[in-house]
Amino acid sequence: MVPLLKRFVAAFLLHMILLEDHVTSGVSWEEWWTYDGISGPAFWGLINPEWSLCNKGRRQSPVNLEPSKLLYDPNLRILHIDKYRIHGSIANTGHSVVFTVDNTTTRHVNITGGPLSYRYQFHEIHVHFGLRDDAGSEHTVNGYAFPAEIQIFGFNSQLYRNFSESLHKAQGIVGVSLLLQLGDLSNPELRLLTDQLERIKFGGAESEVRRLSVRGLLPETDFYMTYDGSTTAPACHETVTWVVLNKPIYITKQQLHGLRRLMQGDGMHPRAPLGSNFRPPQPLHHRPVRTNIEFNSQQTPGGGKYCPSMHREVYYKANSWKQH
Repeated sequence: MVPLLKRFVAAFLLHMILLEDHVTSGVSWEEWWTYDGISGPAFWGLINPEWSLCNKGRRQSPVNLEPSKLLYDPNLRILHIDKYRIHGSIANTGHSVVFTVDNTTTRHVNITGGPLSYRYQFHEIHVHFGLRDDAGSEHTVNGYAFPAEIQIFGFNSQLYRNFSESLHKAQGIVGVSLLLQLGDLSNPELRLLTDQLERIKFGGAESEVRRLSVRGLLPETDFYMTYDGSTTAPACHETVTWVVLNKPIYITKQQLHGLRRLMQGDGMHPRAPLGSNFRPPQPLHHRPVRTNIEFNSQQTPGGGKYCPSMHREVYYKANSWKQH
């Protein structure tokens, strides 16, 4: 009880300080959340009343994925992302590394199929990463965290006008999660992004990226896990259909080193490293996590019909994908 009271008092005092500064300086609330301390994830819902879902919501993300508890859904389709190459910019926001598509583009990259009932238009990519190899991803598998995670976001372009509107609306956003594992060779599209890191070392910096294939970032698998969740930063809107692909893509030590050199602040006041910009897993609260990873089928003694066995071909099995 005492630690909880201390936490509440600390959050209240922080809220009062920030409110005063917010009113007098006109600084946005966006400036005031972090990934640690009394402005970290445990306090997001207390800092700003508009972020209350961060603490009270029951469909929050990320989550820990347990392969043994996946529900096979035969109605799930293959996820499709258009192959067009696009231009955009990559930025150090002070919270994350974000690639945003050029808003003048006329040939939009659409995300369809999978668990989606609508067409979603690609908007941006977020990169989450750790300062150590054993932490960095937001989604975890059986409690295991990866060094980094790429999240590809699109908005429901059939129902809503833009990404900002979709954030607040039902079925508004799709988030495609790619877990990153250390390897000797990097995904080539990932290299297009990491080649710009030296130009965005400090918060607020951005750099142009040309001819990026979002589809090319994906691993070679049609299998995935999906659940209903939220954005993983304030205001934690519960409007995201998450699709976590069943294989990692690879990032080199050199690329991770480049990410870990990024700073939150500007050149004059660099503040802390940008890394460890991940929210911890949130409770599932009885949400189902569905998958299109098929059961092995065996022919029945009677002939033509097939019945499922209880063995799932899950790539993320214990110890089969960890670095040794």
